[in-house]
Amino acid sequence: MTQDIERIEAVMTAAPVVPVLIVDDPKKAVPMAQALVKGGLPAIEITLRTNNALECIKAVADEVEGAMVGAGTVLDHKQYEAAVNAGSTFVVSPGATDALINAAADFQHVPLLPGSSSASETMRLLEAGFQRQKFFPAVPAGGAPFLKGLASPLAAVKFCPTGGVSLSNAQEFLKLPNVLCVGGSWIADAAAIEAEDWAGIEARAKDAAAL
Repeated sequence: MTQDIERIEAVMTAAPVVPVLIVDDPKKAVPMAQALVKGGLPAIEITLRTNNALECIKAVADEVEGAMVGAGTVLDHKQYEAAVNAGSTFVVSPGATDALINAAADFQHVPLLPGSSSASETMRLLEAGFQRQKFFPAVPAGGAPFLKGLASPLAAVKFCPTGGVSLSNAQEFLKLPNVLCVGGSWIADAAAIEAEDWAGIEARAKDAAAL
């Protein structure tokens, strides 16, 4: 298959940071997403780590103007299909399996950003048609120096590093020629969402959008 570069790049270049979110209440997901969009971060990844994650994705897709909502932590074909049906505009996985690659072929209009953490995994995904990948877990897997090392031999691949990325180290990744954006949970963590701190989330989004 061939990854839909145009669609996935629209997500990856919408802002320097894609917020990675764990949210279980659709009624909180909507104002959370509104705060992120208002702060300048329209691409939003809601991870399938809660019972109501799909409902949260649907609520954001239906109700938040300007949001590009995607599903994260997608592990298999069933979850991929459910994410698409909920209104996801993109899908993110921590790694890649044959089942996920097959799902991506079945739902090419909702592109997959598959995870890799080594040169061999990156090459395998490139061979399968994925020129845009998630580097995960970014900091434990070698951080910016590792990605810098891949930039020349695997120049066709552009990454979204996620995992251990924060406001303090995001710029180390963003300055690399093979990084289009980073993913991070610091903008809207579980405590901020639970406290309904929409103003704080918007403020952190503005700081992230300015990177």
